[in-house]
This record gives sequence, structure tokens and C-alpha cells, in this order.
Amino acid sequence: MSTTELPGTTPPRDAAAVDAYLADPTRLLAEVEETLLDRRETVTPAQAYALAEVDVDADLAGAGGDGTVLDALLALAHRVRVAWTSEEVALESIVSGKTGGCPEDCSFCSQSAVFDSPVKPQPLLTVDEVITAATDAQRQGASEFCIVYAVRGPDERLMANILELTAAVHEHTEMSVAVSAGILTPEQAQALRDAGVVKYNHNLEAARSYFPNIVGTHSWDERWETLDLVRSHGMEVCSGGIVGMGETPTQRAELALELAAFRPTETPLNFLNPRPGTPLAQREPMTPRQALHAIALFRLVLPWTLLRLAGGREIALRDLQGAGILGGVNGLIIGNYLTTLGRSPQDDVRMLKDLDVPVRALQDVL
Repeated sequence: MSTTELPGTTPPRDAAAVDAYLADPTRLLAEVEETLLDRRETVTPAQAYALAEVDVDADLAGAGGDGTVLDALLALAHRVRVAWTSEEVALESIVSGKTGGCPEDCSFCSQSAVFDSPVKPQPLLTVDEVITAATDAQRQGASEFCIVYAVRGPDERLMANILELTAAVHEHTEMSVAVSAGILTPEQAQALRDAGVVKYNHNLEAARSYFPNIVGTHSWDERWETLDLVRSHGMEVCSGGIVGMGETPTQRAELALELAAFRPTETPLNFLNPRPGTPLAQREPMTPRQALHAIALFRLVLPWTLLRLAGGREIALRDLQGAGILGGVNGLIIGNYLTTLGRSPQDDVRMLKDLDVPVRALQDVL
């Protein structure tokens, strides 16, 4: 039985209410603060759309404020993050259990076999390779290890590999294990739960209204149904998306509201890193200020979630990654990503230390 009904429609945009907020950003900020910090409630759809569409470069000085709207959004997002979650940041490492050769046509992904990408299919990761990666990740401070597969969904051989690697990580580390392997059957979801997989990742990727522009081989609804299946089998839901793929600010709010309806435990926020050979290869990455605006938006719409900076953060945020941490983020993927290089884990740990932000202790996630 479904635990979270498939939404019939995305929360509508009340044009009059949104426009009233956009005409008075000071009122928008004050009412969002009251909603989240005083009443401890979630924002309304009108507030969410206004937060996405507001002119973040507008100066608040004339309205008795200080700095720009973006400055105020980031400061509020940080206060909300601390009030609703904690001051700590959780570190996670990911590894590609199966690289390349995916039959799906996700326009952002270099692992799709549909496109002429430099990423070619690789053999499944071995137990020894995963043990090495996992022990390194734990030594660098990670509390969670996610094994990711580039597939539509696992077949029998792949499921056997997932279960074998999960057991190896449990045997050789104290980290919790997450898995991302596409669309699941009920039997597969139960097998993962029985193996001790705590969390399953399956990103919605984009708003329901924009999804057909980036994926044609499966539907947004199929992704939602997999998330519902994961939750009904007792695993935590990890779901987020990618911003900067050509969606409008309004559609970013739609995605945030759609995710909020599911209440995921964790929300990875990725930023498009245009990959050679993909349909989005020539798209310009987001600017740092656009990326910071997106971070604040997702924190304010999903105040409870573990909002994790993920792929593309180095490209979009550049030298402002610390501002993201102080603008609502409470999770980082450290090290390399699936097909692109990330920052040195030591650099990220040093950044958190410089910001006086504590790292979530390993035992807190077990």
C-alpha cells in the first residue's frame, strides 16, 4: 500500500500572493522567518515561489535592512538549518559500483549509452576495491558510504553485487551504507533492507513540469513510485535534484515543493556540470550567486532535511563554497564524484574547521 500518494498536481502558483511578496521582499523575509522560526511551520507555496523568483540583488538598505536580498536569504537559511537540524555537517563518500553503459537518456549524464560520451562501460567494482574506498572514506571523516550504479534498475547479477559490497562495507567499517541503483521491485527493496542498507537514493532530478525536457526513457512518476517503495520497506529516502539545467526559478520552487511533499531524510543538491557528448554539454553553469540562491531556497522549503552539497558544487560555487555551508547546507559529499573529480577531502575538512562548523560524529548515524 502506498505510504505517500502520488501528487495529482504540483502546488499551484497563486500569482496575486506571489506578486505581492515580490513587490515587498522585506515582508517576504519577515513572514518566512515567522513561519519557520516562530511558528515552526513549513512555508506556503506562495512563499516558496516568491523565494525562488525574488530579485536577490535588490538592496534592502532602503527598507531599513542591511545588504542584499541574497545576503538576508542566506543568513535566514543558516538560522533555519541550525534551529531545525543542528550546527553539524555530515560527510559522505560515494563510489561508482557500475560505471557507464546506462540505457536511460538523462540529458545531464555522461554515463548514458544513448550519447557519444567519453565515459565507457566499466566492470562492476570488486569487493577489494570497495573495501579500499570505504576505509579511506571513513579515515577522512565520512559517516556514510553510498554505492551508486548507472542502471535503469538492478538485474539478478547486479543485486548480488550490491548485497556483496554492502556486506563488505559493514564488515570493514562503521559507516552506514546507502545505495543508488535506479528503479526497484518490492522484492529488491526488501532484500536491500534485510542487508542493512539504511538509505536509498533516487533523485527526482527536476520538477515534474520540466522532467520531460531532460529524460524520455522513464517518467517522473516512476521515480516517485520507487521512493514510495523504498519508504514502505523501512529505508530512509534520499532524493534531490540538479539545478541549472535550463529550468526556470519557478520550476526550482516546484521541485522543492514536490520534494517537501515526500519529506525525504536527505536532499542532495547537484549543480549542472556540463559533460562532453551530452545534450547539455554547451549549457553555461550557474553563477555562484545563482547557486547560493538555490541553496537558500531548498533549505527554506525543506527545513528538516539533510541538505547535502553534491556534484557540480566546485563548478557553480567556485570560491564561495563556504558561503553555501553558512547558507543552509548541513551535508557534503567529499572526494570524487561518479565521473568527475571533486575537491580533496582534506580541503573540505579544513574549510569546515575554518568556518568553525562541527563535523557530525560517526556514531550519530549508526
